[in-house]
Amino acid sequence: MVKSESLGQVIGGKVRKFMKKKIKYTDAPASISSSIKSSKAVEDFLPPPNKLVLKEDNSRVTIVLSKKSISFFKEESKRSGIPYQTMIKKVLDLYTEHYAHK
Repeated sequence: MVKSESLGQVIGGKVRKFMKKKIKYTDAPASISSSIKSSKAVEDFLPPPNKLVLKEDNSRVTIVLSKKSISFFKEESKRSGIPYQTMIKKVLDLYTEHYAHK
């Protein structure tokens, strides 16, 4: 049995202590050392989470679609992990973009 004051893990009946000494990395290769010294901090360029996905102006509708179409999108949804309603919306949006500007 390992005493509670002993920090470590029992491995094959022996106690192995961890983190006895702090590791000092004083012998880094020159290439790594010079790379670290010559590196520059980069300003955060990512937008905040609330700006990553823009909220679209959507309308909720009730629509009757063929069973064949719904079955197709539900099967694709299972494979891709994307909700089938989102896939149908995207198809309609693409169709609209294509024909609205002609």
